[in-house]
Amino acid sequence: MSDEEIQAMTPSERRELVQRLALTPRGPILNPQTMQRIRKWRLVLILLAVAVLIPWTVYLGNTLPDHYVARNWVATWVGFDSLLLAMLVATAIAGWRRRQLLFPFAFATGVLLICDAWFDVMTSQRGDDLLQAILSAAFLELPLAFVLIAGPLRLMRYVAIRHGLIDPDVRMWRVPIPMPELWPDRNPQVVDQDSGL
Repeated sequence: MSDEEIQAMTPSERRELVQRLALTPRGPILNPQTMQRIRKWRLVLILLAVAVLIPWTVYLGNTLPDHYVARNWVATWVGFDSLLLAMLVATAIAGWRRRQLLFPFAFATGVLLICDAWFDVMTSQRGDDLLQAILSAAFLELPLAFVLIAGPLRLMRYVAIRHGLIDPDVRMWRVPIPMPELWPDRNPQVVDQDSGL
C-alpha cells in the first residue's frame, strides 16, 4: 500500500488493517493456550493475594501496638531512598532515550513516591517534623508522583490512538492489550465492541 492509500483510509479501516496485521505473527510467540494458562494463573495468584491480605490487614489493625521502636531505621530509609533514586534514574534514562520501559519505570517510581509520602507523614513526630513531612508530600512527592503516573498513561493512550488501535474518545481504562491472540475465542469485531478497540 502507498502512503496516499493509507492516508485515504478511515480510522476504522486502519484499525481493521492493524488487527489483520497483528493476527499474522512475524516471529515465535507463545501459543494461545500457554498465554491463556499464564493469564489464568496470574489472576488466581492476584485474587489469592487479595483474599489473604484482607484478613491480614484486619488482624494487624487489631493487634499492632500504637508505639514501636524499629530496628535498622537508618538502613530501611536509606535503602528505600536508594531504590527510589535508582527508579528515578531509570525513568529519566528511559524517557530520554524514548523507550517503552518508561511506562513501568515511571509508574513504579510514582507509586514509590506515594509510599514515601505516606510513611514520612505517618512516622513523623508532631511539630516541625510532621509539618515538614506534610509540606514535602503536598508540594513535592505527590505532584511528582502524579506526573510520573498520569503522564506515561496518557502517552500509552496516545500511542494506541496514533497506531490506529483505538478512537481518540476511548478512555485509558478501556484500552485493551493489542494482541488478538489474548482473546482467541473472540473475533476482532466483538473485541471492538466490548473493549473500546
